[in-house]
Amino acid sequence: MTEYTRGVPVAELKPRIQAFQALLHKRGVDAAIIVQKSDFFYLTGTNQQGWLYVPREGQPLLMIFKEFVRAKAESALERIVDLVSPKKIPGVLETLGYPKPKILGMELDVLPTNLFFQYRSIFDTARIVDISIDIRMLRAVKSPYEIAMIRRAAALSDKLAARVPELLEPGKTEITLAGELEAYARSLGHQGLVKMRLWGSELFYGHLLSGPSGGVPSYLASPTGGSGTSPATGQGAGHRRLGRNEPILVDYVFALDGYLSDHARIFSIGKLPDDMLKAHNAMLEVQDVAKCRGIPGIQAGELYEIMVAAAADRGYAANFMGVGDRRIRFTGHGIGLELDEFPFIAKGQTLILEPNMVIAMEPKVVLPGRGVVGIENSLVVTPSGLESLSSIQEDVVVV
Repeated sequence: MTEYTRGVPVAELKPRIQAFQALLHKRGVDAAIIVQKSDFFYLTGTNQQGWLYVPREGQPLLMIFKEFVRAKAESALERIVDLVSPKKIPGVLETLGYPKPKILGMELDVLPTNLFFQYRSIFDTARIVDISIDIRMLRAVKSPYEIAMIRRAAALSDKLAARVPELLEPGKTEITLAGELEAYARSLGHQGLVKMRLWGSELFYGHLLSGPSGGVPSYLASPTGGSGTSPATGQGAGHRRLGRNEPILVDYVFALDGYLSDHARIFSIGKLPDDMLKAHNAMLEVQDVAKCRGIPGIQAGELYEIMVAAAADRGYAANFMGVGDRRIRFTGHGIGLELDEFPFIAKGQTLILEPNMVIAMEPKVVLPGRGVVGIENSLVVTPSGLESLSSIQEDVVVV
């Protein structure tokens, strides 16, 4: 008989459910149906296919289409039923004594329009409202359990970066090096999937870019892009061969047991030109500024402007986080179960930093035709500033 691993402990799930119910009560929402994968896992501890019904008061109901036996083993929730169709949900709720909702919350930021129409037909007496911001705000502040999970992933990010110098060889292609590193990451327990919420966004491990590849932009909301293996991917490692005296960016996400660490280091085969070393060191200084100023109570947009000013003061205004009108207007992003969580350290963002938010901070200088230098670490908001969850060296590693 197959044994399944329990996902999230009940002592962790119950406070999440209670906090979410408090948000529903505050909004005047009678209940919510959760279907988005990361939100679903966050509140159930399983990633099996189904629907989570969370009333404003009382026990949540987990309804599983596939796979029921596995979901029962993985989730610590008490009420779990087998269900063949969403059309059956109202009948199940009535049988189990749940009041008929007048206002029903759903994740309208990601719910496809056809499914929205389907649920509106199923719950024809309810008004469906968007609760995506509420649940994303809930997920933005991490529990000690979640910080410990991200800390474990960050330790493996360090371990992965420590392996890079052993694999660097002039003439090796980016994609070959990427394959070797990714195989090693899998041996350490990397789950493979890197989840993102933004529609149309996707990432495979991260970006491994050498020399001029680091200055190639892409569609992804990132300061780096890369040519990729073809226009079908449009980002990431490509067929370019590693050269000497040029920056090699290894910007990888380590995904472990659902939780992510985002991490970038710069390597080179032979010494980098002095101006690139100077730019890299400037980005370390910008990161230090952010660590000091990133305290609870500061607005995310204010921290962004502080970092932009710090980069400009060091002479990198034109190349900070990209070049031209389409440069990225953020310097960091929340991270947890997904790569693009709240808060965004971005222009105009008014969200206030709170203790135990976790942010991937990534100050970088992009030099078209030459490459990219800079740093990225996952950091937790503490009363005294941002604490890095990584410990491996941040200077350029020269082989």
